[in-house]
Amino acid sequence: MVEWLLVPLAYLTGSVSSAIIVCKMMGLADPRENGSGNPGATNVMRIGGKKAAAITLAGDALKGLLPVLLAKALAVDSLILSFVVFAAFLGHLYPIFFGFKGGKGVATSFGVTLGVTWWLGLAVSGTWLLVYKIGKISSLAALVAATLTPLYAWLIVGDLNLVVTFVLISLILLWRHKSNIQRLLAGKES
Repeated sequence: MVEWLLVPLAYLTGSVSSAIIVCKMMGLADPRENGSGNPGATNVMRIGGKKAAAITLAGDALKGLLPVLLAKALAVDSLILSFVVFAAFLGHLYPIFFGFKGGKGVATSFGVTLGVTWWLGLAVSGTWLLVYKIGKISSLAALVAATLTPLYAWLIVGDLNLVVTFVLISLILLWRHKSNIQRLLAGKES
């Protein structure tokens, strides 16, 4: 029963906004009020450059990775692990500490895949890198990687609970990127 406490802990960890913290610590503008208004690494790059974006990206990935690694260290079953994965991801999207207005979830979703198994994280990040290298569009790379994550989870992990969780995460990522998808279809995505 105590293992279920990992779920709210994962949500609270996911709710820590790396973008807002990094921008405050580096004396940069609030990412919720500048650039695209999205508290994520891409917007932080617009506001503060590559170093700030890299720190934000690492923070967002870690807040997905650490709760999953803790759950695995405690040898929870796959159902609880699936809830931990989803809670960390949802924490980033709807952070309790920041008025439930969070980022799009790409880096945090990468962190949870990495926590489930390094192979899954490598498959997802390898897909992102390949698509980005070919197309030079970060959102397109994220969308392709997100779309393929459930398939990779099925092939690499083979656990139905986790596959369903990654299907949900992928659908949410696609929904959160709907404006990017519209710009991609119109040929206007930078």
